[in-house]
Amino acid sequence: MSMYGRDPWGGPLEINAADSATDDDRSRNLQDFDRAALSRPLDETQQSWLLGPGEQKKKKYVDLGCIIVSRKIFVWTVGTLLVSGFLAGFITLIVKTVPRHHHPHPPPDNYTLALHKALMFFNAQRSGKLPKHNNVSWRGDSCMSDGKSDVPSFIKDLVGGYYDAGDAIKFNFPASFSLTMLSWSVIEYSAKYEAAGELTHVKEIIKWGTDYLLKTFNSSSDTISSIIAQVGVGDTSGGSTTPNDHYCWMRPEDIDYARPASECHSCSDLGAEMAAALAAASIVFKDNKAYSQKLVHGARTLFKFARDQRGRYSAGAEAAIFYNSTSYWDEYVWGGAWLYYATGNSSYLQLATHPSLAKHAGAFWGGPDYGVLSWDNKLAGAQVLLSRLRLFLSPGYPYEEMLRTFHNQTSIIMCSYLPIFTSFNRTKGGLIQLNHGRPQPLQYVVNAAFLATLYSDYLDAADTPGWYCGPNFYSTDVLREFAKTQIDYILGKNPRKMSYVVGFGTHYPKHVHHRGASIPKNKVKYNCKGGWKWRDTTKPNPNTLVGAMVAGPDKHDGFHDVRTNYNYTEPTIAGNAGLVAALVALSGDGTTKIDKNTIFSAVPPMFPTPPPPPAPWKP
Repeated sequence: MSMYGRDPWGGPLEINAADSATDDDRSRNLQDFDRAALSRPLDETQQSWLLGPGEQKKKKYVDLGCIIVSRKIFVWTVGTLLVSGFLAGFITLIVKTVPRHHHPHPPPDNYTLALHKALMFFNAQRSGKLPKHNNVSWRGDSCMSDGKSDVPSFIKDLVGGYYDAGDAIKFNFPASFSLTMLSWSVIEYSAKYEAAGELTHVKEIIKWGTDYLLKTFNSSSDTISSIIAQVGVGDTSGGSTTPNDHYCWMRPEDIDYARPASECHSCSDLGAEMAAALAAASIVFKDNKAYSQKLVHGARTLFKFARDQRGRYSAGAEAAIFYNSTSYWDEYVWGGAWLYYATGNSSYLQLATHPSLAKHAGAFWGGPDYGVLSWDNKLAGAQVLLSRLRLFLSPGYPYEEMLRTFHNQTSIIMCSYLPIFTSFNRTKGGLIQLNHGRPQPLQYVVNAAFLATLYSDYLDAADTPGWYCGPNFYSTDVLREFAKTQIDYILGKNPRKMSYVVGFGTHYPKHVHHRGASIPKNKVKYNCKGGWKWRDTTKPNPNTLVGAMVAGPDKHDGFHDVRTNYNYTEPTIAGNAGLVAALVALSGDGTTKIDKNTIFSAVPPMFPTPPPPPAPWKP
C-alpha cells in the first residue's frame, strides 16, 4: 500500500509503508553510516541544516507596552536621542554665552525726528486739567472755569481743548481743521506712526480735541440750533484796555479775567468743519466702537445743522478779525466726503458730488488761491479725498462724472506745485509762495507738501506711474521731490540755515510769540500788564516750545526772530497739524505705503452681490 503526496519540487512523492521505520530504527540505522564522513568539518549552511531553527541564536527584545522592539534598535535610538539632546544644549549654551554683534538700526530720518517734536507742540497747547504724562514741564492746569457761566443750558462746561496759538483763545474753526488733518494722516499712515512710536500719542492728541468739540454743542441730540464758536476774546481795536487774551500777556495757568463763550446760530462752515473732524476721527477710533459711534452721531447732527441753518460763522463776529471764513460751500463738499467715508451712507456722497455744490465751492474756476488747502478753504483737500474714491473703488454712475472732474482738477493742482509752472512764485531759496508773498506762508506750504506726497502714494498704490500736465507726463517721484524740498526748507535747508521748527537742529527761533513759553515758571504770578516785560524783552524765551512751527519767513527768505512780530514768530495748531501730516507722509525708508482699505471700512459694496452659480449639470 502506498501514499502519494505532492513533491514541492514538482514530482510525485512516494512513501512505501513497508520501508517506513520507527524513530528507534532510524536512530539505530545512523550507526551504519560512514563515521569518517561525519568527522569532516561542516560549513555554516550544513550546520544550520543539521541544527534546525530551534537551535539558532535568539534575538532579544524590549517590551514598551504598546510596541515590542528589538533591544539593539531601542538602545541605538535612546542613545541617539541623548547625544542629540546634549549637542543641542551645548550649541544653545554657546550661542547664548558668546557675545553677538548686533547690526544697529539705521538712525531715524530727519522727518521722523521732526515728527516727534512737532507732535509735542500739541501737548504744550492743551487747555484744562492736563494728563500726568503731558511731558511739558512748564505747563499746568489752566482755564478750569471755561463755560461755567453765561452759556446755553446744554453746555455743562467748556474745559479742555487746545489754545489756538500764542494766546489762550480756543477757536473751533481752525481747531476742527487741525483735527481733521491729523485724523486723515493717521488713517493713511498709521503704520508709519507705529514705526515711529507715535501712534498712541497722536491718537491721544486727536481725542483730546474731539472730546472738547463734543462739549461745544448738544451732542446727544439729533437736532441742534446753535454751537459754540470760540472761548475767549482777542479784539483790542479802538484802544480797548479791557483785559482779554490779546491785551494781557499772562501764563494760561494765571488767567483771572473773564473768558466769554461765543455762540453761533447760523454757521454752516463751522458746523460742517466740526462734522468733518468728528467723522474723520470716528475712523481713527473705529476699534473703540462706542466712542466711534458717538463721534459719528455728533458728526451727523452737526452736518444737519450746517445744512439747515445757512450762514458764515464769522459774519459779524469777532472771529472775522482772526479766522474769517470766505465761504461754506467747500466745507459742504469736505464734510460730505468725510461723512460718507465714516457712515457709508450714499446720500452724503450724492451731496459731495453734486455739480451745483462743486460749482459754488469753486471747483470749475481757478483764481489766485486755487489749489491752496488751508483752515479757510478745504476744496483742494476734498478733491484729493474724492479722487481716492475713484482711484480705488471707481463707483461709476451716477458719481463718475463729478469724481472724474475732481480727479482732473487734482491733477491740475499737482501740476501747479511744480517749478516748471508759474501758478505760484518761489523765493530765491526755493520756498513756494502759495499765499503770494503775504505773511505767515508756512502753514500753506506744509498742507501742499502733504497733499503732494499723499497723491503720489495714491498713484503708486493704484499702479499708476504718474500723471499728465498737458501733453507732458510726470512721474510720482516729482511730487515727492517737491514735498521734500519744501519740508527740507522748513527744517533748515534755506538761505538763513534756520530751522523754523523750534527745537529741531541747533539754529531755530528763540523768541517765539507765545505767552506760556516766554514767561518763566518761577512761582510768581504776573498780572495782565505785569507780563508785558516778558513780551518785550530781547532775551530768549525761558521755556522751549518744542516742535512749534513758526509763521515763517517773508517773500525774500528774510526772518526776524522778534517776539512781538507774530507774522514771523507765532505758531498755530492749524500750521502744526499740516506739518505733522507732511512729516509722517515723508518719513521712513519708502517701504511702508498708505493704508488703502481702512478709510473704506464703513463703505458698502458699490455693486450688488452677484447671484450664486447654478448647480452642476447632472445627466
